[in-house]
Amino acid sequence: MESEQAGRAVESEEGVAGAAAAESPGVANVTNKPPAAPPPGKHSALKRWLPLALLVCVALAAPLVYLKHRRAVLGGIKTGAEQVKDILTGAPPRDPYAEAVSKIEEDRGEPTGRKAAEVSIPQELKQYSEARRFLAIQSAAAAEAHVRPAHDFAELAAVIEAGRELVEVPRLGRGYALYGVGLTATGALTHYDLKSKKVVPLYANVEELQAAEGELGEERGRLSTALHEIDVKLKELGKKEREARAQLLADAAARKKELTAVTEKEKLLADYYGKPGAKGREKTGEPLFAEYAEIEKLARNFGGRSYDLRDPSASREFQARMLSFVRRPALAVIEELGTAYEAKFGRVLPITSLVRTVEYQQLLRESGNPNAGDFAPPPHTSGFAFDVYYRYMTAAEQEFVMGEIARLEREGRVEALRELRDHYHVFVFNEGHPPAAEAVDKILGKRAKQEPTEKPEKPEKKETKKGKKR
Repeated sequence: MESEQAGRAVESEEGVAGAAAAESPGVANVTNKPPAAPPPGKHSALKRWLPLALLVCVALAAPLVYLKHRRAVLGGIKTGAEQVKDILTGAPPRDPYAEAVSKIEEDRGEPTGRKAAEVSIPQELKQYSEARRFLAIQSAAAAEAHVRPAHDFAELAAVIEAGRELVEVPRLGRGYALYGVGLTATGALTHYDLKSKKVVPLYANVEELQAAEGELGEERGRLSTALHEIDVKLKELGKKEREARAQLLADAAARKKELTAVTEKEKLLADYYGKPGAKGREKTGEPLFAEYAEIEKLARNFGGRSYDLRDPSASREFQARMLSFVRRPALAVIEELGTAYEAKFGRVLPITSLVRTVEYQQLLRESGNPNAGDFAPPPHTSGFAFDVYYRYMTAAEQEFVMGEIARLEREGRVEALRELRDHYHVFVFNEGHPPAAEAVDKILGKRAKQEPTEKPEKPEKKETKKGKKR
C-alpha cells in the first residue's frame, strides 16, 4: 500500500509541475518541445529511499500490531503510552495475579462455601461407605505409575532437578490461580527419617554444624541462668505473695520447656552427626551434608532465579515454589477445569495444594489440617493430586465445578472427594483409567486392622440420584 501511495504522490507532483508550466508566460513557444528530463539521479535516489521508508513504516507498525494482539488475547495489556502515563501519574503497575486473587475473593452477595444453601453434591464426590477405599484407590494408582514419593525437600529437589517427572505449575495459568500453595512451609532445611519420623536439621558442612551446636550451648547457659534466678526469687517471696509466686512458677515452667527442647535437639544432632568433638564427623554427616548440597544446587538456579537459603524469608519462598509442581496429567486436568470455570463465571479457579513431601504432609497434620491424613503414601506425595478451594464459591459455582469433576470421574480419569474445610480433592489417574480392583483390595486387606482417620460426611439436604454407588 505504501508503494502505491508513493507512486501516486510522484504522479501528482508531476501533474502540478505541468499545470504550472502551462500558465507561465511564453508557453506557446515550448508546447511542441518534449518534457524536460528530470535532474540526473532523481529516479535512482527515489528507488533507493523507497525500500528504506517501507522498512521504517513496518518497524513502527509492528509493535502496535503486537500490542493489539496481546490485548485481545490477554485482555487489558497497557500500551507504551499508557505505561508512561502511569509512571508520570504515579499509578501502581498492573498485577494480573493480584487481580485474579481479588476476583476469587470477590463478594458474591450471597452465602458461599459450606454456608451456601441447597448445594447438590454428586454421588461421585461423596465418601465411600468404606472410608479407606478412597485412599486405597489413589495408593494403588500411584503404585501402578511406579511413583516413589519424596520424603523431604532434598529428595523433592533431586526430582525437580532431574526434570523428568514433575512440571512447575505457574502461579497464574489457564483458568486457574495458585492460592496459598506452600503456605505452611517453614523455610527450615531438614532431613526426614521415615522410620523414626524425626526431622533432622541440615547443614552445609561441619563448620556450620559446630556453629549451631555452639548456639545451642549458649542457649542452654542462658536458660539455666534464668531458672536459677527464678529459684532465688521464689525463695525470697513471702507466703502471701501468691500472685507473684504464680507468675514466677509459670515463667519457670516455660524456661524448663525451652531447656528440654534444647537438650533434645543436642541429642538429635549427636545421633545423626556424631557427638561434638568426636573424630570422623565429616564422614558420619556426609549423607546429610550431601542433602544440603542437593537443595543448594537447585536454589542457586531455580528456573533462572536464585534463592539465599540463609535468608528465612527467601527459603520459605523457595520451598513454596518447590511445592508448586505436579505431574503432567494433573496439570492438564487443572487447566481443563479452570478453563471451563473461567468461561462460565469470569474468574479463575483457586488451587490450594499440589505435590507434597511426606515431611510436609506430617507438618500439615500436626498443624491441625484434618484433610492431611496419615495414610501411606499420602496422595499428594504422588504429584497426581490437587485441591480446589470452594470457600468463596456460590451454590451455582460449586455445583458447576463438582459437575465437571464428577464427569471426569465417570469417564474414569480421576478420583475425587468433597473434603472438609472447603476443598475438593482431585486425584488424576496417570493413564486415564483407575487402577485394577485387585490392587485396591490388596491394599485394603493390608490395612484392615487400622482405624480409619476420616469419617464420611453427613448427607446434605439435597442430593443427586445419579452417580456411582459409594
